[in-house]
Amino acid sequence: MLSALSIRNVVLIEALDLELDRGLTALTGETGAGKSIILDALGMATGARSDRGLVRMGADEAQCTAVFDVPIGHAAFARLGEAGIECDPTEGLTLRRRVTADGRSKAYVNDVPVGVKLLGEIGSVLLEVHGQHDGRGLLDPATHIEMLDDFGGYKAEVDAVAAAFTARQDTAETLAALVKKRDKAAQDRDFLTHSIAELDRLDPQSGEDATLAERRKFLQGAESALTELAAAQDALGEDGAFEQRLASALAGIERVQNKIGESVPAFAKLAAAVQALEKAMLETEEARGAVSTAASAFDIDPGELIIVEERLFSLRAASRKYGVDIGALMAKRLAFATELDEIDNVETLVKAARKASDDAEAVYDAAAQKLHELRVKAARAIEKSVLSELPPLKMERAQFEAALSEAAPSASGIDKVRFNVATNPGTVMGPLDKIASGGEMARFALAIKVALAGRNDAVMIFDEVDQGVGGAVASAVGKRLARLAEIAQVFVVTHSPQVAACATHQFRIEKSSTGSTTTTQVTRVADDAREEEIARMLAGESITQEARAAARQLMAS
Repeated sequence: MLSALSIRNVVLIEALDLELDRGLTALTGETGAGKSIILDALGMATGARSDRGLVRMGADEAQCTAVFDVPIGHAAFARLGEAGIECDPTEGLTLRRRVTADGRSKAYVNDVPVGVKLLGEIGSVLLEVHGQHDGRGLLDPATHIEMLDDFGGYKAEVDAVAAAFTARQDTAETLAALVKKRDKAAQDRDFLTHSIAELDRLDPQSGEDATLAERRKFLQGAESALTELAAAQDALGEDGAFEQRLASALAGIERVQNKIGESVPAFAKLAAAVQALEKAMLETEEARGAVSTAASAFDIDPGELIIVEERLFSLRAASRKYGVDIGALMAKRLAFATELDEIDNVETLVKAARKASDDAEAVYDAAAQKLHELRVKAARAIEKSVLSELPPLKMERAQFEAALSEAAPSASGIDKVRFNVATNPGTVMGPLDKIASGGEMARFALAIKVALAGRNDAVMIFDEVDQGVGGAVASAVGKRLARLAEIAQVFVVTHSPQVAACATHQFRIEKSSTGSTTTTQVTRVADDAREEEIARMLAGESITQEARAAARQLMAS
């Protein structure tokens, strides 16, 4: 139910906070007092089309907040969940909308920013407005099929069709994908076969690219290294000339030692020189051997660099071609082999998928046909039920039809449903939203909702349901609204005292002017004040005792 409504700076309303109750609530007041503003504000909060014209003159923005107490499991929570918005179902839903003076709009659900479209989707399952000023409810033909299905009470069959349609779509998509794969299988087979053969020839090994890159670097520096080592060998005297010079020097020193004897101070220095020369001769030989050994490591095949580079470049080219690292080339080869196996089996898969698709389509067709037959029965039944409600509403000559037509298969089945009416004898049946006037629309809606009593839990608002009627007809309207209000929260905008007298709660809407400022106020009317308000509706400005007595009688009946 709608438990609270808060309005700020909407047209003539500066500030309004209403606490609302279950049952039937009547909104009454003189023509032009601002009853439509309440509906406009509520529509703004629940996602109806709104613009800057709703912003009160001189204000920066208009704002409306509607608080709903919603039962756990309500469709609004499912839709919010689909949009990724989590709500605590025990806390209800608060819908809020702001419209600025320059036309910008912001929407919120439980203070979470949402798009206006989503706000409207949530609002449409929480609130139904029946009358000429709202494009939702009966004025939206898309709702007619849901109303018929609610009336028919065959939810299991509706759900079965939706599930069968999903399966039908899924299997058809699988089949289409496999057929497409089969149709390009020849081209794919050639590519995969060639790629597998190419990778088999290449036979890349794990870590091979790093090894090759290191070998390539070595080979690229081998020639200059050999040149340097050859120069070192020349310097070390490969022909023994270096050792001969060292030996000659050593012999000369030893002759000097023999001539001077050990007692001469220079003898010790010469002995050190002899030791150093002997060590130099030994280390020179070792150095010459080490350099020679090192040089032999660079004794390479002149064509090896070409071979290494060709191999490395082939690996890198394959890596670029197949879009993977060199180390993943063999994994790619295995993936190609798997895909090739799948292509070889694709015809078998196509046959299986076609059978699954045909089976799913047959299941859907059977479920949709069964649902169609149930809808035909429900259409005749709702026509009978609605037509029986029209005479007491002074529409005894009107006709109502729940027309079914063929539709493309969908999750809703194979039917389109549209409510058609003829308001006068001899006129052609036509769409309800095109034929009926505002008051007629509201009364048709009332008749349909009475027929649907107990089958949905949306808050209902009836605007101008009493237009052009009075007396016993208005009383019949009021009693039907009261009957609806036993199972759902109902609001009625009315000028009829007979309708207002049937309400559980009543608010009076008044317009007042102070200087250049005009505002609308809303006042809860209760107890004796309510009797006085209904008497005013009966008698006008001069309320008589007879009007008060009539008001009491209306409220008691």
